[in-house]
Amino acid sequence: MNKKQKRTLKNIIVSIVLLVIITILYQLILQDIDIPSYAKRIIAIGFYLIPYLIVGGKVLLKAGRNILNGQVFDENFLMTIATIGAFVLGEYTEAVAVMIFYQVGELFENIAVNKSRTAITSLVKLRPDYANIEKDGELEKVDPEDVSIDDVIVVLPGEKIPLDGVIVEGESYVDTSALTGESVPRRVAAFDNVMSGCVNTQGVLHIRVTKVFGESTVAKILDMVENASTRKSRSESFITRFAKYYTPIVVILAVIVAVLPPIILSQSFSVWLGRALIFLVISCPCALVISVPLSFFGGIGAASNHGILVKGSNYLEAMAEANTIVFDKTGTLTEGVFKVNEVVAVADVNEAEIIELAAMAESYSNHPIAKSIIIAYEEYGKSLNKDNIIDVEEFAGKGILLTHKEGKYYVGNQALMNAYEIPMSEELMAEVSKHFGTVCYVADEKECLGYITISDVIKMDSKLAIDRLHKQGVKNSVMLTGDRKEAADKVAKELSIKTVLSELLPGDKLSALEGIIKNNDSGKTVFVGDGINDAPALTRADIGIAMGALGQDAAIEAADIVLMDDNPAKIATVQTIGRQTLTIVRQNIIFALGVKFLVMILGVMGIANMWLAVFADVGVAVIAILNAMRMLRFEEIV
Repeated sequence: MNKKQKRTLKNIIVSIVLLVIITILYQLILQDIDIPSYAKRIIAIGFYLIPYLIVGGKVLLKAGRNILNGQVFDENFLMTIATIGAFVLGEYTEAVAVMIFYQVGELFENIAVNKSRTAITSLVKLRPDYANIEKDGELEKVDPEDVSIDDVIVVLPGEKIPLDGVIVEGESYVDTSALTGESVPRRVAAFDNVMSGCVNTQGVLHIRVTKVFGESTVAKILDMVENASTRKSRSESFITRFAKYYTPIVVILAVIVAVLPPIILSQSFSVWLGRALIFLVISCPCALVISVPLSFFGGIGAASNHGILVKGSNYLEAMAEANTIVFDKTGTLTEGVFKVNEVVAVADVNEAEIIELAAMAESYSNHPIAKSIIIAYEEYGKSLNKDNIIDVEEFAGKGILLTHKEGKYYVGNQALMNAYEIPMSEELMAEVSKHFGTVCYVADEKECLGYITISDVIKMDSKLAIDRLHKQGVKNSVMLTGDRKEAADKVAKELSIKTVLSELLPGDKLSALEGIIKNNDSGKTVFVGDGINDAPALTRADIGIAMGALGQDAAIEAADIVLMDDNPAKIATVQTIGRQTLTIVRQNIIFALGVKFLVMILGVMGIANMWLAVFADVGVAVIAILNAMRMLRFEEIV
């Protein structure tokens, strides 16, 4: 408990003790004293006001302050009117008890909210306090915000890595659990990228900074967490609007209950005033106003415990309603690590010449396929000589035109060969179709000289992820890829993906996603990408999920949900969390409104007393809060 909660608990305990003592004294002594009844009344009010003000003083102040600010109808106003009315009617014990139980509910709410918040704000502990800069052989602690790009920082064992960078010296194991939920430390050494927020567990690391603090992984995550509460779900927005109109309506109804029946039925005003006060206590919307946001907050906290950052409860709610999941293949369902499988020469050249021409063409590209070709060429024991390269022209999504001293060469896919009318025999196409993976053709201006087959590795958890999503009711799983149809179909079949759109140019993916969204009128569409070049699609989809997005600015900025590692099975996890959260929200709404309306009717009929009214308010709120807190104990069952 924090200081505020301890102080509230202390006030509650003192008020309960005083209430018991005063009630006993009132019943045993004051009732038998021979003084006028109005004097007894004044003495009783004076004594009962002591525990009432101790426990309810802040409620009275809040009500007064809100009235002055024009915010009349809230739970503080309802509690104030109801308890003051109880004093007027001589229900002193009930008046104090109502305020005590209300404060018990408030205390319970604060504890629950803090517990939920801890699951999320534990990420705030990622914020580094300092960075070590070496000066004259000594380590000097500086503010991470004062460190510039290309500065070298030193991270000692047990310290947090304060900024994103590349290791220039040292090796160690880093604990990424605070970011990814992964309990096994990751080994790092020279030339490896490391992210801020991780903890260095063993050796001393010298790291060259690649991003200033404001652009670092930890800063972006903290900003995202701090703004998560601003994006409300439809359920939360509904409850906010509901409470805005509900509270003044019940106050008006309470006035009607207090005034009309005595006039129409010629009955005592005090009887109906008592029923109106009971009606007010019952009608307090605490259970809804507290439990619905708390449920979503708990859901976001549960997701963060599993290494999933959700930018707002609206995305958690939308994820629960998703029925179409669209995947970008490379880096999402596959590792994104390409390897040359085979080099085939089909003209009067050898394999070494084919791979050399391809390596020259790809030597200025950072694409993973280009890197795999260059690595394969180096495995031939040669270093790339660029002296013979005159020009390199890239055609997005197709390939490269290499202008060499000996002529022009085309290195790329089938679309590039077709664009330049390179003849391709039926025998060649039949042979190529037998190969799995991406095919990169090498041709001169007259004919195809040969081809290179390159494949990517399917992630270990991709099949599990797709199977789980289908079991959870996802009707359509779609894979988008620039790969040729044969290779794409083979991956889709292995993963049980229902729809495949292959041979897409980079610009085609967004258009394909637009078509899928247009045809999906019964649910939400999710796009899952690796965050490098998928920002437009991540933004366009109903929910954008970035896979393995640590350190990737485009992903953290564009995505609605960020998976802190590259495990696709966590897509099913966050959907499960969303659905359980929504179930709890609906349970709380139905339970709270059902009990309240029932007891309201009983109160107007004179059957419900003030104690039952307290249960309908505080009791229902506590039960709803306990139900909402179940999300904090979320354990996934696969």
